[in-house]
Amino acid sequence: MKISIVIVTYNRLAELSELLESITRQTVLPHEVIIVNDAGESIEPLVSLYSELSIKAVELTENVKHVRARNIGIEHVTGDAIMLCDDDDFITETHLEQALLGLQNADFVYFDAEIVSFEKRGNTRYPFKRQLFAYQYDLAEMKKFSTYVPSGSMYKKELHDKIGLFDPDVHNYWDWDFFLRAAEACSVKRIPMASVIYAFSEDGTNQSADLGLKRKMYLDRLCEKHQLGSLPTKNFFVLLEEPEMKKREAETKRVWNGKPVFTRYSQQEESNEITSG
Repeated sequence: MKISIVIVTYNRLAELSELLESITRQTVLPHEVIIVNDAGESIEPLVSLYSELSIKAVELTENVKHVRARNIGIEHVTGDAIMLCDDDDFITETHLEQALLGLQNADFVYFDAEIVSFEKRGNTRYPFKRQLFAYQYDLAEMKKFSTYVPSGSMYKKELHDKIGLFDPDVHNYWDWDFFLRAAEACSVKRIPMASVIYAFSEDGTNQSADLGLKRKMYLDRLCEKHQLGSLPTKNFFVLLEEPEMKKREAETKRVWNGKPVFTRYSQQEESNEITSG
């Protein structure tokens, strides 16, 4: 099965290089890596540095936001299976291999994660806090609060023929919406391995920490679309401590060594600084 990885990026060359570095270290390499640059700074430096990956760089001239940009990426897929990943996350070495194994008896697989806070020094991120994110898959519970992490999830390309593309009208909740639609159309499997290193900061830099009026509007749209009733927006980390979420916690395999990803890009930038200095 040929894997197409779809990534949307916007002005995160250092973070994106960590993801690409993690892809080059996989025990199974992808057929192609499609990077949709949502009208940010050019990603050509990274395409050149990671020439062993078959990278398709889609350079948008207008910022269309992340959901529409993902849809554009899907249109460029030539593989049989699609893996999604955010540009500031990365995966551990056997992730693709385990995803392919999972797709032998499912149409859609997703993984547990480690939620990590980083501090950036130069062009390298150093982790200073990590937390397991592992919950049982229960569709009824998923309609109350989604524990689906889109980064690292993989599914058969034909799914889009059944349910269409990602819905920009629910914006912040595109992933929850996609998961619920997929679960109604195909077989879904959770892989109990925390091989997704998911960047998320409690200080609100991640868009998921935004509890503004727009976010509530998108949540209301999601609820209406899937008949979920009225769901409140809550702080992510506060919600994880609630009794209902504690009951959903599951055993998982922790595989990340907790070390930073040192990349060719960061080495090149350091070298350029020394030369110019």
